[in-house]
Amino acid sequence: MSNLVIEARGVGYRYEDGTQALNGIDFELRQGETVALLGPNGSGKTTFVLQLPGLLKGEGSISVCGLAVEKANLARIRAKVGIVFQDSEEQLFMPSVLEDVAFGPSNLGLPPEQAAEKAREILESVGMAAAAVKAPYHLSAGEKRRVALAGVLAMSPDILILDEPTTFLDPPAQRDLIQLLASLNQAKIIVTHDVPFARALAHRAVFFQAGRIVADSELETIVRQFRWGLNY
Repeated sequence: MSNLVIEARGVGYRYEDGTQALNGIDFELRQGETVALLGPNGSGKTTFVLQLPGLLKGEGSISVCGLAVEKANLARIRAKVGIVFQDSEEQLFMPSVLEDVAFGPSNLGLPPEQAAEKAREILESVGMAAAAVKAPYHLSAGEKRRVALAGVLAMSPDILILDEPTTFLDPPAQRDLIQLLASLNQAKIIVTHDVPFARALAHRAVFFQAGRIVADSELETIVRQFRWGLNY
């Protein structure tokens, strides 16, 4: 049995203004694997990952955990794919941290008491249990990132996608996030310009350029080949 959790073939995407953002993307992700998506701004990395849970719809075919990314499967797919966006504040909208993390489980049908208990367990696992009653806007950038991740983990996804996860984080907060992500068993896609961060978590990297994948190899091979397009 295949251990592929994502399989993309011939994926393309054209924006309404006619810009071809993606052209012929083939990509695979295996269970438990961590892959860094590297490349310059505007190369198509974020556009690609937004297609995985069906937030954008383009050309080609994508399957997630054996499910085709199409309208009939989107609810199940979005329960399997958790995205932590570049700006964590986009995901924090409830009056308290606990309510934010419990929101997803509640939407999946858990009774309020069980959703809150699950939220407490997840907050404990990400080191944010003490912040449960705080308002999210009172948190630091690193704390917001942890709470946003907790909200995703509360849905028990099979795949984690992190879009520029080190944005707004100081070095100690980045180290904490690396330690936390390394402890998680989910397959991960990390969209980043931060080579040291990618190096700490991923063995494999994919380099995007002008809407295409131009290299898919060991991370260190990609770093040597495309030093001009990477940040250190």
